[in-house]
Amino acid sequence: MSQQLNPIGVFDSGVGGLTVLRALRAALPGEDLVYLGDTARLPYGTKSAGTVAQYAQQAAGYLLRQPLKALVIACNTATAHALPVLQQSYPDIPVIGVIEPGAQLAAAHNRVLVLATEGTIRSQAYSAAIKARNPACEVISIPATLLVALAEEGWTDGVEAQSIIQRYLQPVAADLPPALVLGCTHFPLLIPALRAAVGPHVQIIDSAHTTAQTVTAQLSAAGLLRAGHVGTTRLLATDGAARFARVASLFLGHPVEEQAVEIVDLLHPSYAAVEPV
Repeated sequence: MSQQLNPIGVFDSGVGGLTVLRALRAALPGEDLVYLGDTARLPYGTKSAGTVAQYAQQAAGYLLRQPLKALVIACNTATAHALPVLQQSYPDIPVIGVIEPGAQLAAAHNRVLVLATEGTIRSQAYSAAIKARNPACEVISIPATLLVALAEEGWTDGVEAQSIIQRYLQPVAADLPPALVLGCTHFPLLIPALRAAVGPHVQIIDSAHTTAQTVTAQLSAAGLLRAGHVGTTRLLATDGAARFARVASLFLGHPVEEQAVEIVDLLHPSYAAVEPV
């Protein structure tokens, strides 16, 4: 089969990467997408770097049991700890994480606020990526883990979301940076509440959107975009089909039935991961 006809593989520690999947579907309506959420082992943010890298290799290996045209790491923590090894392991396809695309846009500013989970903040991946492009940039990082729960509960507006966001922003409220990077794939669901909190003059950089733009650009440059086809979407998870379907309905903006979620076991002997090149 021609590589142009292969699907795009997307994986995350759970459901947050569904915002990336949604952005990819909007940008690439002709592409087949396969999403894997490692819900049995979430969250990755509390795990060691070595464990996260191992989990990411297992998820990638499972997806690459079938030929892919690209692999997207739709998880900030997995991108921080596993992107280089996966790019080295699979040199024949683009392997794209969610940090670099957002960092590239953020580096146009000399002062940036990054909201992310504790694990991503601890990795300093955004700060390093931004400063690699603009050493003069001041990067302020705030862990905002409660926003993950708000997104998954669907409490993305109203007094709860507003008060929690304002509490997180309190250290910089008197002097907001001109750019806010959403360093967690859950956070795009909270953009209206974040916009209300930071006002109209702060640029909100959505890593899901910037990642979709990067994937589109790389596939276009390689001549791999698929035309004349209505793209399909497969949803895989490692546990909890009912909960995954409920949250996916919120994140994707349309109903997802439990029966549409395939449960897979990444550690089953018959599902041995592809050996790295």
